Amino acid sequence: MKITDRFLGSIEEVAAREIPQAVLERAKRALMDYIAVTIAGAKANQEKLTKYLEFAEPESGSSTLIGMSMKTNLKEAAFLNGLNAHALDFDDGTNTGIIHLGSPIFSVLIPLAEKHKISVETMLKAAVIGYETSFTMAVSIQPKHKAMGYHATGTCGVLGIATAVSYMLDYTIEERRNAFAIAAVSATGMLKVLDDESELKPYNVAKSALLGLTATQLAKAGFVGHHDVLGGDRGYLKMMTGTEDIALKEPLLGGTYAIEKAYTKPYAACRYCHPAIEAAIKLRQKTDINRITGITVSTYDLAVRGHDHTDIQGIGSAKMSIPYGVAVGLLEGKAGLLEYDENHTGNADVRRIAKAVRVFSDERFSASFPQKQSAIVSISLADGSEVHEQVDFPKGEPENPMNNDEFNERAIGLLEYAGYSAETGARLVNTVLEADVGIAQLCDAIGGIN
Repeated sequence: MKITDRFLGSIEEVAAREIPQAVLERAKRALMDYIAVTIAGAKANQEKLTKYLEFAEPESGSSTLIGMSMKTNLKEAAFLNGLNAHALDFDDGTNTGIIHLGSPIFSVLIPLAEKHKISVETMLKAAVIGYETSFTMAVSIQPKHKAMGYHATGTCGVLGIATAVSYMLDYTIEERRNAFAIAAVSATGMLKVLDDESELKPYNVAKSALLGLTATQLAKAGFVGHHDVLGGDRGYLKMMTGTEDIALKEPLLGGTYAIEKAYTKPYAACRYCHPAIEAAIKLRQKTDINRITGITVSTYDLAVRGHDHTDIQGIGSAKMSIPYGVAVGLLEGKAGLLEYDENHTGNADVRRIAKAVRVFSDERFSASFPQKQSAIVSISLADGSEVHEQVDFPKGEPENPMNNDEFNERAIGLLEYAGYSAETGARLVNTVLEADVGIAQLCDAIGGIN
């Protein structure tokens, strides 16, 4: 049996199962997480979005632009929702697959469900299968994939989109397989966007959403993809890892759905930075900042390269920097959206402390990753003493989840950042999480402040 057939067959087996109610509740939380970060992302991108719309002059339509108080055509909605969903690097994902899962998938599912009047429950079931597809592929090809410079959120996210849409819109088996094959041809995503002052990391999500949507449209029109798009010397696996010899993982890895494995971020930075940020926040109560003479961070090797820089060249650079995260954690005791603004990235005290941080890989932590995401922050003080703090599972991981109050507070905080009152934000959270909401009502609620 060809490798593509095996992979898609295993996904079909998962899709044929009845999804447990607890998993659907987790999917509903993932939807709320997506909505909150996308609305906040639209606010953060507001100035650039205004210029984009003036220049691009997109065609009108009936698809909701989340958090933007306007509607546009289907493809523009998928693209811009994807751009805004990842704008703050605050969306869900997994360390195991090194991938953000929800932002590409929901950016397409929501406007399509709106267009076709699909129930929210059906959309959530499709999202669960989409998460499973993206994650299973990502965890199979990492870390070789990242080492080659690819951003799995784009390259594997597009596969999850195609699969989720195919199930949500009840495609035939042939149409589903063609959609997957076309999406595999579309796979793209470059990690160079993490470097220097680049602001293009969200573009990987935006174009994944657009290309994933287009793949499903081509498949529905009858375009035929390669019967074994994953295999062979010119197939997806060879392109994405440099070798055909890849043993694909089975879905439901470890006995849980991928959507259950996803983290929720409490800190507005790359997930690789979170263990060190959390350790720094804990050390704040034990440390006189004025007496610090040096700071070291020991963590797993994948978290070091590209995240150890002390020269902060803007907000995007700060979000990728462990030293910056440690600095704001020590100074502010938190690392939310407000701590990753221009006031903080240009602050002399933040920059001074960030310059004092040195980041090293630890063989023990590298060997235990991704089962643990460990970091030790050690601070040397003027009297020769040292204080230390170790974090193995940062807040938001399945092993250290946010409780309901913490999750709701985070979501409301994101909505307040976007200009919602606390009361309006709480009402939106309640609508998504607790009410039996229809897709039209949902889209009215998330379109923007009325």
